[in-house]
Amino acid sequence: MSENTTARTVAASADHGKLDIQALVLLAVLLAAGFILNFTVGKAISGISGGLISPEFIISAFCLTILVVRPNAIQALIIGLISAAVIQVTTTSPFIDFAAEGIAAMLMSLIVAAGMRGSAKKFVPLVGAFVTTVVSGVIFMLIKIAMVGSAAQLAAAMLPVVLITGVFNAILVSALYLPIKKALKLDD
Repeated sequence: MSENTTARTVAASADHGKLDIQALVLLAVLLAAGFILNFTVGKAISGISGGLISPEFIISAFCLTILVVRPNAIQALIIGLISAAVIQVTTTSPFIDFAAEGIAAMLMSLIVAAGMRGSAKKFVPLVGAFVTTVVSGVIFMLIKIAMVGSAAQLAAAMLPVVLITGVFNAILVSALYLPIKKALKLDD
């Protein structure tokens, strides 16, 4: 490895935990991709599966950002709230996502902070994205139930979608994390 490559890698590794312009640009790029994917691939998958799988690429985008940037919980909350603001364009239930994504993003940052130190770090993208997506979906579902009632019917309809979407997002984040990390020349 050349000295220049080593210097870039060390500098990039030292940037973990900073919610700076570079981190916000990464978030913006991933959110833009997630937004476009929600409108295209997400709608197609949801239609093909009869609504059983409803990928939420915005959650995948902020999970990837948190994996790369490794923000603290407050910075992750900001990432979650920015993500929720983007979701407002496509949601049929305004404002619920601010609670769901804010809490879920903070949870993802805690999972990343705890998991990336140990030997199980290769499972953090998979487990973190699954847990984050499910928690976000359950928070969304509980708020929706509180707003409209029909708890049994809504829970029965939404919970399988939340779980399957969690699996989908976990696989997606796991598949994309290493290429993004490599493209950004980041070390763990």
